[in-house]
Amino acid sequence: MKLGDIAPTWMAFHESSGLGRPIQTEDQYETLLAVAAELMDALVQDDAGPLGGLVELVAKRIQAYEARVHPWPNGATPAQVLEFLMDQHGLKQGDLPEIGSQGVVSEILRGKRDLNVRQIARLAERFHVSPASFFPEASAAHLEAA
Repeated sequence: MKLGDIAPTWMAFHESSGLGRPIQTEDQYETLLAVAAELMDALVQDDAGPLGGLVELVAKRIQAYEARVHPWPNGATPAQVLEFLMDQHGLKQGDLPEIGSQGVVSEILRGKRDLNVRQIARLAERFHVSPASFFPEASAAHLEAA
């Protein structure tokens, strides 16, 4: 592959998505949240597909903006984010059938199981948050910043 072959496509994508630079405004943030939701929907259909790398790039841009503008407290792990959202909405482990049984939710909250792409997509949709909130890299970034 030659750079000249992909440069025009990348430039067009960069212009439409703004992924080539950090998010500067709430409008850009909202646009990338919508892109992330679309990508997550696509990954639910084919979680081994080629869009995984793009999800990571979008998630990193969203995470960086959220760390600056909408930070989660104290470097929360994905399980802690889920627990916080459950508390805020008055939910119990059995109230999240979209991610699995009460036992599965319990394992996630105890750190014995990681959230998968499908679960993250469903949680982000249910709680109206960025899917990036549930990526382990977000937790690491918050911990490094602390």
